[in-house]
Amino acid sequence: MGQVCRILVVDDETLVRQGIKHYLNWEQYGFEIAGEAANGREALELIETVHPHIVITDIVMPLMDGEEFTRVVKSRYPQIEIIVLSSYGEFEYVRSTFQSGVADYILKPKLETEELLRVLQKTARRIPSIQYTGGTDSHTVTMESLIGKLIASYDIEYDPDLPKRYFPYGGFCLLGAGGSRLSPKSASGGMADPGQELAASLQAGMEHIVVQPVPADSPLSVFLINVKQEDYAHLLAKVEGLVEASASRHPGYGWVISRWFSNFNELGSIFRDRLNKLIDSRFYFPEVPLLKEASVSQPGSDTALFDLKRFAEDMKREHYESAFQSLRDHVAGMAKDHRSSASEFRSFLGNIIFNITILLGGSGYDVKELDKAKFTYFQAIEEAAHVHEATAKLEDFLQEAGRLIALKQQQTGGDSMKMLLDYINDHYSEPLSLTALAKHFHFNPSYLSTYFAAHNTEGFSEYLNKVRVDKAAELLRSSTAPISEISSRVGYSDHSYFTKVFKKLTGSSPSQYRRQH
Repeated sequence: MGQVCRILVVDDETLVRQGIKHYLNWEQYGFEIAGEAANGREALELIETVHPHIVITDIVMPLMDGEEFTRVVKSRYPQIEIIVLSSYGEFEYVRSTFQSGVADYILKPKLETEELLRVLQKTARRIPSIQYTGGTDSHTVTMESLIGKLIASYDIEYDPDLPKRYFPYGGFCLLGAGGSRLSPKSASGGMADPGQELAASLQAGMEHIVVQPVPADSPLSVFLINVKQEDYAHLLAKVEGLVEASASRHPGYGWVISRWFSNFNELGSIFRDRLNKLIDSRFYFPEVPLLKEASVSQPGSDTALFDLKRFAEDMKREHYESAFQSLRDHVAGMAKDHRSSASEFRSFLGNIIFNITILLGGSGYDVKELDKAKFTYFQAIEEAAHVHEATAKLEDFLQEAGRLIALKQQQTGGDSMKMLLDYINDHYSEPLSLTALAKHFHFNPSYLSTYFAAHNTEGFSEYLNKVRVDKAAELLRSSTAPISEISSRVGYSDHSYFTKVFKKLTGSSPSQYRRQH
């Protein structure tokens, strides 16, 4: 019987890679999916470790596309056969890959099981080193393939006695790495994969145990551990000791372990619903080397919804210190509530940065630099490995926004102007006038008029009308009070004058505005 033909799948679409992996029971036809990569650069690294006979590659990919990848592979590894996947509009790229020596190509829109198998078998027969015969003697699925299909939620029929032949100890748990967006190789500074290292130590250090690598679609290590229920506590202690001992060699590398379960068929759901949740939760527990289900099953701190309306109101009234402090307090509470996903936490920080930039711009601040910088903050928060790192990025943004605020306040009279604006915001419903305001603050009226115009984007009357109209619009949206009553409540004794001012500032009459909103 000939040697099994090893295949490497290269495509930036996860669904395409998963689809090819689980199209067929490849072992039945004499093939093995030896590995997968999202681009040509990753694939070149994998070739050195999985030694494929055939590479199936997409054309359009990031970092290194299929055309360049094909050229490099054929120059370094001329014995490897390459099959190209392409779309209808990519034939010029495909034609150039044939010049590099590709074996065949398949159109993605016509990618079907029979066609893929036909092309693979035809290509495999061209490889003299494996003497491909078209299939194996047995039609049974391998354990690695079975685990891969269960993890990927594919239905598969298999001999129920197969797991018993591999796993004699009655139960299982899943052990995996999380808390970092780095692959094990990069996270460990180029040293040996800490996952493989720990798995080997476990296998050697415990008598009744089987450690099986899980072919998950992830750059991080995952292992299925077969162990008796009564030995599970000993396993936990052993893993904790090994993780602690390796911490200095692999800084920043964290582990998660699932509960013990007895039913092999639960493997897929345990992986998807429990292990992945634990890996995501490492975002909130970066200081815990080994995260267990018991740790995250404890209730987190209750965090009320952030009062964005009040925050925006404080920002508009230039109560920046209290606004930023309320935000910091809320984020500190969120950081203790691990029930929210890491993506939800990151999303909140990104949204609040966006809102602060908009609110400052609406208050007359020059936010050009802050607006450009916000994308850097978005990316830094998205790439943050843990909650403290993400929070620190928000704090950096608040510090930068604070410097912008302080600079403007130095230029515009700062505290004195803030007192005037606060007073107007608090007393807008009263019969305010520039003379009354000057008397209250012991200013000369003519000086106050000049001061106000010089240190604010609007004059006194314009600003007062803007505040009153904003309050009136809020009442029109949220209440059924008569328009004449609303005009009186926001400080206008003349209803017709109120209507005129409202339409000038909003583009609609009060009645039209109410209908629209």
